[in-house]
Amino acid sequence: MSEPTFTMLDGSAAAPAPITPWQPLLVPREEIEREISRLSEMPLPEDGRRAALIVHPSCTDGSMGFAPGIDVTISVVNPGEETRALMRNSNQIEFCIRGSGSVKVGTEAHQLSKWGTLTIPSMQAYSHKNTGDEPWVRLTYSNAPLLRKLAVHWINYADSVTERNVEISATGLDHSYNRNNAPDRQISDAGARLRGYEFLTDIEVVRNRPLVWPWEAVADMLTMENGDAKRNIILLYNPATERRNGTTHSFFATIFSHPVGKPARKVGRGHKHSSVAINYHFTGHGRSIVDGVEIPWKAGDLLLSGPSWSEHAHYYDEEATFILTIQDHPLHIGMESLIWQERMDGPILNLGSEAGQTGYVGPRMAG
Repeated sequence: MSEPTFTMLDGSAAAPAPITPWQPLLVPREEIEREISRLSEMPLPEDGRRAALIVHPSCTDGSMGFAPGIDVTISVVNPGEETRALMRNSNQIEFCIRGSGSVKVGTEAHQLSKWGTLTIPSMQAYSHKNTGDEPWVRLTYSNAPLLRKLAVHWINYADSVTERNVEISATGLDHSYNRNNAPDRQISDAGARLRGYEFLTDIEVVRNRPLVWPWEAVADMLTMENGDAKRNIILLYNPATERRNGTTHSFFATIFSHPVGKPARKVGRGHKHSSVAINYHFTGHGRSIVDGVEIPWKAGDLLLSGPSWSEHAHYYDEEATFILTIQDHPLHIGMESLIWQERMDGPILNLGSEAGQTGYVGPRMAG
């Protein structure tokens, strides 16, 4: 008998193991600007895609993440340049930090300019064209590292992909075998059901279009003056994500505003959640305290500000501050793993699976 190629590990009576988050990581504006310059000055790649991934030192498995399961890419397109169309099964959020251009996703073309946000859904061909007169610079966030970890990140040039025609692939089959005619029987009062195989392959479609949130529209809902009764934080919501309240099915994006003249919040305890938080500070300056470590930041800095289940809080100086936050919150809701503790003396809640935290209009900000 050949030697086994697997390993058996004894898990009997194993004590609960604590969560060990990655360390917070600050990428200074100067380093980002240096990389933007390098990308814009390098010879044009064959596919027109000038890009650099920002990888956390704890990411040693080849998944190329800035946080576990999430990558952040600096993308540059020079004036007049256009990228070759790609398709991938990861979803993306793009935030424009300089210039402007056109993003073609499927058959739709969208304009994206400074401080605007755009989504690129999975498996839709996309390309970028600079329509301005300066380098077009974007930060792109995706769930590609998670898919790489699962060994299922699919990516190819759109013109190399065989036409995806469902009707041709089903030629000769009896189309009456679909979810509308498949067996579907409830077997308990609690709701357990038995269903046919058709439910696994003929899934109800929720259309997911590329969406754009221009800065002007977002800014109109954000507080710009102390006491103007507008909100400090706004979610960029994609209806396709439904109850998961995402910008994509993996992430939400929020924009935070701290106006000039608003009194600084007193230093106190932070909050915790299993979702990762990544902050890009596009104006202002302040500091974050993550598990007791103080991290000063300024406009243009990128910060892994809330590693999973780290206590964190943010404080802002007397200057107008805007922050983009990306979290893998919707992913955790789908996995039933979104645990959240708004106050360190309060309960740990499983958001989406039990009654959530009410009474707050922002992190530790009572309504």
